[in-house]
Amino acid sequence: MPDQKITRTAVVAISENHAIGRDGWMPWDIPQDLKRFKALTSGKPMIMGRVTFESIGKPLPGRTSIVVTRDRDWTFDHKRVIVCHDMESAIKVADGIARRDGVNDVIIAGGAQIYRLALPYTTRYEITEVHATVEADTFLPPLPKAEWQEVWRENHQNTENGPAFSFVTLDKIA
Repeated sequence: MPDQKITRTAVVAISENHAIGRDGWMPWDIPQDLKRFKALTSGKPMIMGRVTFESIGKPLPGRTSIVVTRDRDWTFDHKRVIVCHDMESAIKVADGIARRDGVNDVIIAGGAQIYRLALPYTTRYEITEVHATVEADTFLPPLPKAEWQEVWRENHQNTENGPAFSFVTLDKIA
């Protein structure tokens, strides 16, 4: 399938004050978000930064992790972990894996710098909007509204005593 069109989907949970992380992890507990992340990413190559990969601590089952780092000495010895040193290489590697595996989606899995670097390549956002303002140390600026169109939304109350949230899909306007 060499001519197959690849969608590049950023998957992110973000609060009302644009927070995405605190101390290397998410500043909320939303089990439904983690289930959705697994459903959206399983079987697909995932691009993430080294810090995000290290916060997870291991390769996720059923996915190849393309880890982007400027550290030329950083390695991870596992058949489903590939190290790249720039976003262009990571995109090329991930697209090749997607074609090889017969999937049409590459996942951009964070953190903040990776989302920014991948923005020119990203064609879809799968967002969990967390309806709360939270303390955090990692933020993502808002997307340019003129470039993105909401195509789906599903609102939820968190049954685990956490904040309400919405699952939202945005597609890049061609």
